[in-house]
Amino acid sequence: MNKPDVELNAEVKSRWLRFGKVPPNEIRFPGYPEGKSMSETERVNLPDKVEEDVTYRDSLIRLRSAGNLIGDESTHGEDAETDKGVEAQAVARAIRDTRADNGDSRREERR
Repeated sequence: MNKPDVELNAEVKSRWLRFGKVPPNEIRFPGYPEGKSMSETERVNLPDKVEEDVTYRDSLIRLRSAGNLIGDESTHGEDAETDKGVEAQAVARAIRDTRADNGDSRREERR
């Protein structure tokens, strides 16, 4: 991937970490064609597949996720309806925040 339009880098460190239940471990980019997104992790003292009730010490996870904006190329897969719902919630939140910032006291109708 060339220089991405959007990139997220995160780092999490822990002195100790223990999982009572193994969490799902998946990064997805629903609606994006192959080659338009990527994700990679670096782990220190933490295996790719953690085990229940094992204590991991001095662990570190670095995550890099990146993607290119795709405009009209979106491929609406099985998560398309969920994606639309999340997008609608984000738009409603942005409108609400803009109204609050502008001192607009009108109440929004809730359904």
